Amino acid sequence: MRRRLLVVLLLFSAAAVTAFAAPLLSASAAERTQRFVLSRTADLDRFAVLAQQAGATGDRAALVDEVTAYVALYGEPVVVVDARRQPLAQAGFAADAPELADALDAALRNGPTPAVPTVTPWSSGAVVFARPVGTGTTVAGAVVLRASVDRAAADVATSWLWVLGGALAAALASVALVLAVTRWLLKPLAELADGVRAVAAGERRAHVAGSSGPPELRELSELFNRMSDAVTEAADQQRRLIADTSHQLRNPLAALRLRMDGLHDRVAPSGQRAYLAGVAEVDRLESLLDGLLALATAESTATEVAAGGREPELADLGAVAVERADFWQVPTPVVPALAVLVRCPEGDLAQVLDVVLDNAVKHGGAVRVEVGADRTAGVGWVRVADDGPGLPPDQLALATTRFWRGRTDQPGTGLGLAIADSVTRARGGALRLSTEDGLVVRVELPLEPPL
Repeated sequence: MRRRLLVVLLLFSAAAVTAFAAPLLSASAAERTQRFVLSRTADLDRFAVLAQQAGATGDRAALVDEVTAYVALYGEPVVVVDARRQPLAQAGFAADAPELADALDAALRNGPTPAVPTVTPWSSGAVVFARPVGTGTTVAGAVVLRASVDRAAADVATSWLWVLGGALAAALASVALVLAVTRWLLKPLAELADGVRAVAAGERRAHVAGSSGPPELRELSELFNRMSDAVTEAADQQRRLIADTSHQLRNPLAALRLRMDGLHDRVAPSGQRAYLAGVAEVDRLESLLDGLLALATAESTATEVAAGGREPELADLGAVAVERADFWQVPTPVVPALAVLVRCPEGDLAQVLDVVLDNAVKHGGAVRVEVGADRTAGVGWVRVADDGPGLPPDQLALATTRFWRGRTDQPGTGLGLAIADSVTRARGGALRLSTEDGLVVRVELPLEPPL
């Protein structure tokens, strides 16, 4: 973004400086060209007046002296001729010089003279000026002057140097202004990006300064700080709620369990059926409470991870899979030779695998466990497959929702896969279900980042 903003602003500044400098360059060249033409036209007029006087009096001495002095002073050849092309005064070149033929013809015909091209710093050579001598439409002769443009070109070059110097100074000032404005605009965004990275890296209540930049970005920084505080506070409240709920609900259930156990020998045979139903309900409530607390803990973990409340822990995926497979008495998993370290605490990983293996043993039959890793994608995985009935495609997406049960004739709360899915997602992974010969559950977790 910084590069794009700099390019846009610098291009705009360059266009503005160019729009300022180009007309000045053109105007300075045109002004010097006009002064050059006016100066030489005035000289021609002076010589034309002297030529008229010489024709009227027959005395050409003043004209000759003026022409000779002019050529000696400026080094620009001049020739004055009468209507029959006979020279009245000349210095620097002759009246019959080939380069003067066109100019003399035009002047003696009282025709227009061609426009002088604009003088530029790289202009060189000379320009021929011609003027008829006479009054009205009567032409008594002509004056021709060949003027060098070198001095005018040097003046234009000097003017252009000043203009270009000013343009360069303006460009440098524009660059400095663009850099300052860009830094002023992007510094708050960089601070916000650092704040987001800090939250992702595990910093609690990450704040940004937000003391510079436009008012809108300062307000955004303040809102980010509030959001960071709110997310962290929500994680703390969720953790406290779980602790309070565990304490407040488990104690009455424990007391109820004690009372039910105490009634075991006191219940008459006629009340045994109701008593056993009550014990089963207590068992179901305890199981349901354990599942709800486990699910709430998983969701709280996800919130804390999002708020940066916990540092990432690593677990050996193969070792934990072998341990849990042994606990559930299923065949030993196929494990890669290279350790598969994933970013998930061992306790959370064991909880997920317990849910998946319990589900496979309970509803499947023969269970197969595989462990692997996709180093390119940065993912480690455990695949648990059984040879049970599996699930229809339309029920696969429902299997991880709360309280959903594929079969109601078997015990369970419908929270197991929901808990496993929440724990996996909290650690940046995914729980994928499919049906092949039976149900296949694939647990994917991010690998340890490379050093």
